[in-house]
Amino acid sequence: MDLNSPLFDRIRIRPSCDEPKKAEGPACDRPGCTQPGLHKAPKGRKQEGQYWRFCMQHVREYNASYNYFDGMNDAAVQAYQKDAVIGHRPTWAMGVNPGAKAGAKPEAPQRDWDYVDPLGILRGEGAGPASRRARAEPPPPRYSAPIRKALDVLGLDETADSAAIKAQYKVLVKRFHPDANGGDRSFEDRLRDIIKAHDTLRAAGLC
Repeated sequence: MDLNSPLFDRIRIRPSCDEPKKAEGPACDRPGCTQPGLHKAPKGRKQEGQYWRFCMQHVREYNASYNYFDGMNDAAVQAYQKDAVIGHRPTWAMGVNPGAKAGAKPEAPQRDWDYVDPLGILRGEGAGPASRRARAEPPPPRYSAPIRKALDVLGLDETADSAAIKAQYKVLVKRFHPDANGGDRSFEDRLRDIIKAHDTLRAAGLC
């Protein structure tokens, strides 16, 4: 047997499963424990966001004796629980401005158009406060809700006259009638709405 043969250089031996493996991750924070600290445990009050790293055995022991309120009297615990309802955020009574000075006149509420407009572009488009005050109130609708709905079914607005209503009605009836669709009756509901809308407009004297 030639021990200098290059075949021996390529031989690899599988490691035994019984060989101890190196612990992965940080070690357990319990003094004297060599197990990996795979489990996080909170350090406690005034150390929020900080954690111990324990093995399974020691994290169970720690959790069994953990008390976040340790060292607090009953009044302090009740005050903490009351503040926890609102997430420990400050609150004020309704209608009270904590930053306002006593006797000071409240400032006008900020509007969405209160920003710098050196070129006056938005004021020219009627977005400024003065133009809003001077803007006339929108005129009330000409027709009642059923009539406006009937016009909408026909695809018309309130400016449509009698001739436009009649012409649009004829176009829609021809478009959705089963005879115009090869006997297809899937548009019957649409055709029924069109006829009902026309009847409503005719009863109102618009066509």
